[in-house]
Amino acid sequence: MRRRLLALPLAALALAMFAGCTSAAPDAAPSQSEGCSYAEAAGGVREVSIPDAAATGTVEATLQTSSGDIPMTLDADRTPCTVGSFVSLVEQGYYDDSPCHRLTTEGIFVLQCGDPSGTGMGGPGYSYADELDGSETYPAGTVAMANAGPDTNGSQFFLVYEDTTLPPSYTVFGTLSPEGLAVVQTIASAGAEGGASDGAPASPVTITGVSLG
Repeated sequence: MRRRLLALPLAALALAMFAGCTSAAPDAAPSQSEGCSYAEAAGGVREVSIPDAAATGTVEATLQTSSGDIPMTLDADRTPCTVGSFVSLVEQGYYDDSPCHRLTTEGIFVLQCGDPSGTGMGGPGYSYADELDGSETYPAGTVAMANAGPDTNGSQFFLVYEDTTLPPSYTVFGTLSPEGLAVVQTIASAGAEGGASDGAPASPVTITGVSLG
Protein backbone atom coordinates (compact mmCIF):
# COMPACT_ATOMS: atom_id res chain seq x y z
CA MET A 1 0.00 0.00 0.00
CA ARG A 2 1.29 3.45 -0.85
CA ARG A 3 1.11 6.19 1.70
CA ARG A 4 0.91 9.77 0.68
CA LEU A 5 3.01 12.30 2.57
CA LEU A 6 2.81 16.03 2.06
CA ALA A 7 0.33 15.54 -0.80
CA LEU A 8 -0.51 19.20 -1.22
CA PRO A 9 -1.59 21.35 -4.15
CA LEU A 10 0.67 24.40 -4.14
CA ALA A 11 -0.27 26.71 -6.97
CA ALA A 12 0.00 24.45 -10.02
CA LEU A 13 2.24 22.00 -8.22
CA ALA A 14 0.96 18.87 -6.48
CA LEU A 15 3.60 16.94 -4.56
CA ALA A 16 3.23 13.51 -3.04
CA MET A 17 5.58 11.70 -0.68
CA PHE A 18 5.17 7.99 -0.14
CA ALA A 19 5.98 5.68 2.73
CA GLY A 20 5.22 2.10 3.57
CA CYS A 21 1.77 1.28 4.80
CA THR A 22 1.73 1.83 8.53
CA SER A 23 -1.99 1.65 9.12
CA ALA A 24 -2.78 -0.22 12.31
CA ALA A 25 -3.13 -3.96 11.98
CA PRO A 26 -6.80 -4.99 12.34
CA ASP A 27 -6.33 -6.81 15.64
CA ALA A 28 -3.51 -4.68 17.01
CA ALA A 29 -4.17 -2.99 20.34
CA PRO A 30 -2.34 0.32 20.78
CA SER A 31 0.60 0.21 23.16
CA GLN A 32 0.50 2.90 25.87
CA SER A 33 3.72 4.68 26.77
CA GLU A 34 3.34 7.34 29.48
CA GLY A 35 0.46 9.07 27.71
CA CYS A 36 1.57 8.12 24.18
CA SER A 37 -0.25 5.49 22.16
CA TYR A 38 1.65 3.52 19.53
CA ALA A 39 -0.28 1.19 17.22
CA GLU A 40 1.25 -1.77 15.43
CA ALA A 41 1.52 -1.07 11.71
CA ALA A 42 2.66 -2.78 8.54
CA GLY A 43 5.71 -1.70 6.58
CA GLY A 44 8.38 -2.09 9.25
CA VAL A 45 11.83 -1.81 7.67
CA ARG A 46 13.92 -2.83 10.68
CA GLU A 47 12.96 -4.66 13.81
CA VAL A 48 12.57 -2.19 16.67
CA SER A 49 10.84 -2.05 20.02
CA ILE A 50 7.91 0.25 20.73
CA PRO A 51 9.06 3.39 22.62
CA ASP A 52 8.80 2.88 26.37
CA ALA A 53 8.49 6.51 27.50
CA ALA A 54 7.57 9.98 26.35
CA ALA A 55 10.36 12.53 26.33
CA THR A 56 10.55 15.85 28.18
CA GLY A 57 12.62 18.99 28.00
CA THR A 58 14.99 19.87 25.20
CA VAL A 59 16.93 17.18 23.34
CA GLU A 60 20.01 17.96 21.28
CA ALA A 61 20.55 15.61 18.35
CA THR A 62 22.96 15.54 15.43
CA LEU A 63 22.36 13.73 12.16
CA GLN A 64 25.76 12.52 11.05
CA THR A 65 25.53 12.39 7.27
CA SER A 66 27.73 11.80 4.25
CA SER A 67 27.29 15.52 3.51
CA GLY A 68 28.22 16.76 6.98
CA ASP A 69 26.76 16.97 10.46
CA ILE A 70 23.24 18.39 10.87
CA PRO A 71 22.70 19.49 14.49
CA MET A 72 19.14 20.10 15.64
CA THR A 73 17.24 20.87 18.82
CA LEU A 74 14.11 18.85 19.60
CA ASP A 75 11.25 20.23 21.70
CA ALA A 76 10.02 17.33 23.82
CA ASP A 77 7.85 19.52 26.04
CA ARG A 78 5.74 20.45 23.01
CA THR A 79 5.90 17.05 21.29
CA PRO A 80 6.71 14.40 23.92
CA CYS A 81 5.49 11.40 21.93
CA THR A 82 7.21 12.42 18.70
CA VAL A 83 10.53 13.14 20.39
CA GLY A 84 10.15 10.01 22.52
CA SER A 85 9.73 7.93 19.37
CA PHE A 86 12.62 9.64 17.58
CA VAL A 87 14.98 9.17 20.54
CA SER A 88 13.95 5.52 20.86
CA LEU A 89 14.64 4.88 17.18
CA VAL A 90 18.00 6.65 17.45
CA GLU A 91 18.99 4.57 20.47
CA GLN A 92 18.09 1.39 18.57
CA GLY A 93 20.18 2.39 15.55
CA TYR A 94 17.15 2.57 13.28
CA TYR A 95 18.40 5.55 11.29
CA ASP A 96 21.97 4.34 10.90
CA ASP A 97 23.08 3.89 7.28
CA SER A 98 19.80 5.17 5.87
CA PRO A 99 19.41 7.53 2.91
CA CYS A 100 17.54 10.80 2.70
CA HIS A 101 15.41 9.68 -0.19
CA ARG A 102 13.61 12.81 -1.35
CA LEU A 103 14.35 16.44 -2.14
CA THR A 104 11.77 18.97 -3.33
CA THR A 105 12.86 22.22 -4.92
CA GLU A 106 9.66 23.93 -6.06
CA GLY A 107 6.74 25.08 -3.89
CA ILE A 108 7.83 22.86 -0.99
CA PHE A 109 11.49 23.07 0.03
CA VAL A 110 12.33 20.00 2.07
CA LEU A 111 14.76 17.13 2.40
CA GLN A 112 12.94 14.01 3.56
CA CYS A 113 14.69 11.25 5.51
CA GLY A 114 13.86 8.46 7.92
CA ASP A 115 13.16 5.42 5.74
CA PRO A 116 16.09 2.99 5.86
CA SER A 117 14.77 1.20 2.77
CA GLY A 118 15.29 4.36 0.71
CA THR A 119 12.01 3.77 -1.12
CA GLY A 120 9.93 6.34 0.74
CA MET A 121 7.54 3.54 1.67
CA GLY A 122 9.12 2.27 4.90
CA GLY A 123 8.41 2.84 8.56
CA PRO A 124 9.22 1.50 12.02
CA GLY A 125 6.31 -0.96 12.27
CA TYR A 126 4.18 1.32 14.43
CA SER A 127 2.31 4.61 14.08
CA TYR A 128 1.18 7.28 16.51
CA ALA A 129 -0.92 10.42 16.76
CA ASP A 130 -0.10 13.93 15.60
CA GLU A 131 0.95 16.53 18.17
CA LEU A 132 -0.56 19.68 16.70
CA ASP A 133 -2.09 22.85 18.11
CA GLY A 134 -2.94 24.57 14.83
CA SER A 135 -0.20 27.19 15.09
CA GLU A 136 2.39 25.19 13.15
CA THR A 137 4.38 26.97 10.46
CA TYR A 138 7.29 25.72 8.38
CA PRO A 139 10.03 28.33 7.99
CA ALA A 140 13.56 27.41 7.00
CA GLY A 141 15.15 25.34 9.75
CA THR A 142 12.00 23.45 10.74
CA VAL A 143 12.16 19.74 11.59
CA ALA A 144 8.77 18.06 11.17
CA MET A 145 7.17 14.65 10.74
CA ALA A 146 6.00 13.48 7.34
CA ASN A 147 2.67 11.69 7.38
CA ALA A 148 -0.02 10.03 5.29
CA GLY A 149 -2.93 11.81 6.89
CA PRO A 150 -4.06 12.37 10.46
CA ASP A 151 -2.32 10.32 13.16
CA THR A 152 -0.09 8.26 10.85
CA ASN A 153 3.36 9.30 12.08
CA GLY A 154 6.13 6.74 11.87
CA SER A 155 9.83 7.35 11.30
CA GLN A 156 9.98 9.66 8.29
CA PHE A 157 10.69 13.33 8.87
CA PHE A 158 11.57 16.35 6.77
CA LEU A 159 14.05 19.21 7.08
CA VAL A 160 12.88 22.56 5.69
CA TYR A 161 15.67 24.50 3.99
CA GLU A 162 13.63 27.46 2.66
CA ASP A 163 10.44 29.00 4.04
CA THR A 164 7.59 26.71 3.01
CA THR A 165 3.82 27.18 3.17
CA LEU A 166 1.99 24.10 4.42
CA PRO A 167 -1.22 23.60 6.38
CA PRO A 168 -0.64 22.93 10.11
CA SER A 169 -0.94 19.19 9.56
CA TYR A 170 2.64 18.09 10.17
CA THR A 171 4.01 17.79 13.68
CA VAL A 172 6.86 20.25 14.23
CA PHE A 173 9.25 18.71 16.73
CA GLY A 174 12.48 20.60 16.34
CA THR A 175 14.69 23.16 14.63
CA LEU A 176 17.98 22.98 12.79
CA SER A 177 21.00 24.86 14.03
CA PRO A 178 22.36 27.49 11.60
CA GLU A 179 25.17 25.07 10.76
CA GLY A 180 22.72 22.24 10.15
CA LEU A 181 20.54 24.42 7.95
CA ALA A 182 23.59 25.37 5.90
CA VAL A 183 24.37 21.69 5.28
CA VAL A 184 20.82 21.00 4.09
CA GLN A 185 20.90 24.09 1.86
CA THR A 186 24.14 22.86 0.30
CA ILE A 187 22.52 19.48 -0.37
CA ALA A 188 19.53 21.24 -1.93
CA SER A 189 21.72 23.44 -4.11
CA ALA A 190 22.70 20.38 -6.15
CA GLY A 191 19.02 19.75 -6.92
CA ALA A 192 17.20 16.50 -7.46
CA GLU A 193 18.20 13.76 -9.87
CA GLY A 194 17.73 14.64 -13.51
CA GLY A 195 16.95 18.25 -12.72
CA ALA A 196 13.49 17.30 -11.44
CA SER A 197 11.75 19.46 -8.86
CA ASP A 198 10.91 16.37 -6.80
CA GLY A 199 13.04 13.27 -6.47
CA ALA A 200 16.12 11.73 -4.94
CA PRO A 201 18.89 14.24 -4.18
CA ALA A 202 21.28 14.56 -7.11
CA SER A 203 24.07 14.31 -4.57
CA PRO A 204 23.14 11.20 -2.53
CA VAL A 205 22.85 11.75 1.22
CA THR A 206 23.16 9.00 3.83
CA ILE A 207 22.59 9.28 7.56
CA THR A 208 25.51 7.32 8.93
CA GLY A 209 24.43 7.74 12.55
CA VAL A 210 22.65 10.00 15.00
CA SER A 211 24.07 11.29 18.28
CA LEU A 212 22.09 12.62 21.23
CA GLY A 213 23.17 15.20 23.76
